[in-house]
Amino acid sequence: MMRFFAAERNVLIVILLNAIVITMMYFPLFRGHPWLDWADKVITWIFVVEAISKMTLYGVRGYFSSGWNRFDFTLITLSLPSLFMGILPIPDTSFWSVLRLLRLLRLLKLFQFVPHIEQLLTGLKRAVRASFMVMAVLALFNFVMALVTCHFFHELVPDLFGDPFVSMYSIFQIFTIEGWNEIPAEIANAVKENNYSSGWLSAYAITVLARIYFATMFLFGGIFGLSLANAIFVDEMTIDNTKDLEKQVDQMQTQLDEITVILKRIENR
Repeated sequence: MMRFFAAERNVLIVILLNAIVITMMYFPLFRGHPWLDWADKVITWIFVVEAISKMTLYGVRGYFSSGWNRFDFTLITLSLPSLFMGILPIPDTSFWSVLRLLRLLRLLKLFQFVPHIEQLLTGLKRAVRASFMVMAVLALFNFVMALVTCHFFHELVPDLFGDPFVSMYSIFQIFTIEGWNEIPAEIANAVKENNYSSGWLSAYAITVLARIYFATMFLFGGIFGLSLANAIFVDEMTIDNTKDLEKQVDQMQTQLDEITVILKRIENR
């Protein structure tokens, strides 16, 4: 057992060193530095040797029975082309450099040392399932409001609502309480600069209605919608602790009832 933890500790140290090396490689001062490239390849080979050693120790079936091992093997496989760049005729493209960054995902192994991680992951899965419908409704609301907003404001502010996709992103910003007051202000400036009017609506009326429109959208999407989704998510994440507390309270109540019965019997004697 001690050897296992020592090995895991050494692997985590190598993973952290790999993160440092990759980070240094993206500084302009060290970009393309041969020593960093050499260190990166050495670390990759260490991961390859680690995977082969585990397969030899546990067997192929035993190795792949672990989710962490499958995760590691996938990242190692995606990193292999970077080992042969300069040796084999592999094009030196940014694609292979991006695959190197995937090795940083091995830092997720640090989560296995978090206390009660399995319980937390179970709660996370339950929370995602519970809040899925709320998020789906918000996504549908985002889509509908994006089309409505695109219809009314695509001429005034094409950068924000020029087409449905741009409009969906702008509406999403409002839902996340980002720029909800800046967007109406930009519309107001566009109305003022172009002296824009629509039928019987004056420029001032359009500005007022636009502010009311986006404030209402912010209220229902950003405040009520996201708050509801967050409340459901947090409630599902902590429901296990709530159930444990309820069990403890029930046990205490049962014990108090038994003590009360015993005291009454003593008094009757």
